[in-house]
Amino acid sequence: MKIALHGNVFNEEVKPYIQEVIDFLQKQNIEIVISIKFSDKYNEAFSQPLNFEVYRRITPALKVDYVISLGGDGTLLETVSLVGKAETPILGINTGRLGFLATTPRDLIGQSLKDLIDRNFKLDCRTLIKLETDADIFKQTRFALNEFAILKTDSSSMITVHTYVDGEYLNSYWADGLIVSTPTGSTGYSLSCGGPIVLPHSNNFVLTPVSAHNLNVRPLIVSDQSEISFKIEGRSNKFLISLDSKSESVDSEVKLSVRKEDFQAKLITFNHLNYFDTLRQKLNWGLDLRN
Repeated sequence: MKIALHGNVFNEEVKPYIQEVIDFLQKQNIEIVISIKFSDKYNEAFSQPLNFEVYRRITPALKVDYVISLGGDGTLLETVSLVGKAETPILGINTGRLGFLATTPRDLIGQSLKDLIDRNFKLDCRTLIKLETDADIFKQTRFALNEFAILKTDSSSMITVHTYVDGEYLNSYWADGLIVSTPTGSTGYSLSCGGPIVLPHSNNFVLTPVSAHNLNVRPLIVSDQSEISFKIEGRSNKFLISLDSKSESVDSEVKLSVRKEDFQAKLITFNHLNYFDTLRQKLNWGLDLRN
């Protein structure tokens, strides 16, 4: 068995959990490969460097069985970008803070790794959103697990995003920006802007304006079989577009559209964890300070 590791935060609090994972896999005679970023951060944090093969991206030629993401949700989003169309199953171990996506807690690392090796898990296949554009941006990672967003630059005034669904005019959003979220991303940036929570396998996208000028404009749910395209106007000719944590500056002449990606992100889950438990715990549902 061959397992890839990725992570980018190696502070004193996290280091013991990183070492626990490596020690466990080595005792099980698992072949380990590590990302370039993982290698650099590990060598900075530990006195003894790792002597493992280093990879830039997960490819079929690497012949990896699983990828373990060590960090928070941001690290898992990076891991999804590294895996891409290889669709290698990803185990997210939460050594960060929130843990909506990296749901395996620190105190269950040993049990989760044992279940992984014994193949005692389920695959949670998540939709990705794909950007199509005529601009030379985002290279090989024109996809996202959470959302695509069009945003004004820091110093500019409100922008207008003319939006079309399957070629039909939908609306012109006068706002600071517009988010197109996957069901997975509905608990992220979209939620903070008033968007709804959508269950992971709902087969749709959520369009959520960012600080809309018209208060009667509300988030909209559309089928993920749709192609959503945009034309952008504003006082400035420059705008930001983002795919999860990646962002690029573009001008108003760039053609932009999004649709469902042809491949998926395959997240590893275990029987002791489920999505509704995660919602209640992370959003503090049912928590009443009076009790």
